[in-house]
Amino acid sequence: MTPATTAPATPAPAELDDVAGSGRRFQPWRWVIGAVLAVVAAQLLVFLVGNRRFEWDVVAQYLFDPSVLAGVGTTVLLAVLAIVIGSVAGGLVAAAQLSDFAPLRWAATLYLGVFRGIPPLVQLIFWFNLAYLLPRISIGIPFGPSLTSWDANDVITPFTAAVVGLSLVESAYMAEIIRAGVLGVDLGQREAARAMGFTPVQTFFRIVLPQAMRTIIPPSGSQFISVLKGTALVSVIAMSDLLHAVQVIYNRTYQIVPLLLVACVWYLVLVTLLTAGQRRLERRFARGHERHVAPAQATTGEEAAR
Repeated sequence: MTPATTAPATPAPAELDDVAGSGRRFQPWRWVIGAVLAVVAAQLLVFLVGNRRFEWDVVAQYLFDPSVLAGVGTTVLLAVLAIVIGSVAGGLVAAAQLSDFAPLRWAATLYLGVFRGIPPLVQLIFWFNLAYLLPRISIGIPFGPSLTSWDANDVITPFTAAVVGLSLVESAYMAEIIRAGVLGVDLGQREAARAMGFTPVQTFFRIVLPQAMRTIIPPSGSQFISVLKGTALVSVIAMSDLLHAVQVIYNRTYQIVPLLLVACVWYLVLVTLLTAGQRRLERRFARGHERHVAPAQATTGEEAAR
């Protein structure tokens, strides 16, 4: 005799209704953390508004001062030049690191070690005082006659020293970011492009680089924000950036805290705008790779029973 099989028990409609209508479980610790954060935020707001030593009227007075706005423009210009030049130089250094030619790899490794190992402030001061080592900057045949030359004090201005110093620092970091992005692309993509008859140049620009940008853009955006804030270091070489502009004013008025708040407000505005732009770029290059989860539909007891 064949043993009788028992059909699996079907949940009762009442039980299905309970499961479908169940909500999120009550978690009291979330309410506790929310209450603590609300108290901290309220206390911070009272401190910012109630402390008269912030002198918000002075902040409003100098927020759009012409010299401050000129400093903002200089800060943005330095950051853009540093990231553009640094990205181009960093791409070349990354290519050298990925090269099969060993001396080129060694030179790129030495380059990274030097410009990532020396603090940016030290590099800025060094480039600003380059005229001590090279009174005249010349172009000519190596170990031969000079074709043309310039006075180093005329060439190495505070602006030139700032651009050179910041760009060299950024090139070292961008080289590592670009190298990591290129290595993150699967090797099979290159092999498939080669099978389709693509040249190495076409493979890199049409296959590898678009996919690597998804990995390159997030750290590059963060690096751009870092160099924007790092431009404050150029004030030590008398470069009229945002920080130097407010320093000139508070050295005259002795209103140090309000003028520093002016600089803080502008840095926060610039960083916020850059962050928003970075998010848009990330979404653009992530198209086709995002995962969308279909919203769950509640099932009633009668539909489940059917």
